[in-house]
Amino acid sequence: MNFINPKTDFAFKKIFGSADSKDILISFLNAILYEAQPVIKDLEILDPYLAPKIKGVKDTYLDVKAQLGGSKTVIIEMQVLNVESFEKRILYNATKAYSVQLKSGENYNLLNPVIALTITDFQMFEHLETVISRFCIKEKNNLVDYLADELEFVFVELPKFDKTLAELETLTDKWIYFMKTARTLRSVPEELGNVPELRKAFTIANEANLDPDELEDLERREIFIQDQRGAITKATRIGIEQGIRQGIEQGIEQGIEQGIEQGIEQGIEQGIEQGIEQGIEQGIKQGKVTLIVRQLERSVGLLSPEIKTSIAQLAAQQLENLGEALLDFASVSDLTSWLQAHNNRQ
Repeated sequence: MNFINPKTDFAFKKIFGSADSKDILISFLNAILYEAQPVIKDLEILDPYLAPKIKGVKDTYLDVKAQLGGSKTVIIEMQVLNVESFEKRILYNATKAYSVQLKSGENYNLLNPVIALTITDFQMFEHLETVISRFCIKEKNNLVDYLADELEFVFVELPKFDKTLAELETLTDKWIYFMKTARTLRSVPEELGNVPELRKAFTIANEANLDPDELEDLERREIFIQDQRGAITKATRIGIEQGIRQGIEQGIEQGIEQGIEQGIEQGIEQGIEQGIEQGIEQGIKQGKVTLIVRQLERSVGLLSPEIKTSIAQLAAQQLENLGEALLDFASVSDLTSWLQAHNNRQ
């Protein structure tokens, strides 16, 4: 048997967000959010499209959205690529899901809590060792909760999970193992198959049960992810190499100038150190510029050399802002308007 990769958004929605996935999603959410306790008894899988209430606010598409017991809402994202400003997108989606509950004139007491559950195929919090981490709003100095149940952010970092099949103990372990390894399995392990909801998830994930159109959509999505990963790696590597070369050259020149007063050898040594440091910074920035240009040309078409130069001249924070804004660009004119507005503010 071959199973589709639940880490791709297409497969994740197929397994957890389809009309027949209610019991699967209940088991999964209880495992991840409530340490496998049967807190969630019932839920309703909702349309994952969040329509904006305010003109000019962009639309949002989630992987899965559900209402728990008629009150609390859970929005779920499976993210394979560590894209620019991803952390801000999570915050935006959660606050939007919270705010769109109210219609004009309704009281704030009608607002219900929102949980933003994000599963990543990369490490987001390198300083934390836990696979699952939870965040809520707290007072900065005393860490006192501020409406802790209203907005909660839960992250599952798959690369941090390293248990083998024989080491799985809890339902939480089993679901995370399924998410991380299902694509590589050729049969349903007994340790997972003895959970009815997991056995059903494997059935949905079986490639033999997909129609040709679904298989084609899945293949396109996996190719896109591979291309993007390759682009990120290549752009960052090339940018760092170019930046280091430029930085070393500049550093040697500076070192020679400093050497007049400090001694040629010492000055060159310091210059090379400064050059490497500057080069790495320049390389990282160049990598970001290359990736953003590639994403823009995929979205709006080829860019002129003048536009590419304008992008390369942006500061680091502005590059980050552009990485977020480009999701809304429909044409090159949208990009040029954004760049002109930025230049006018400088």
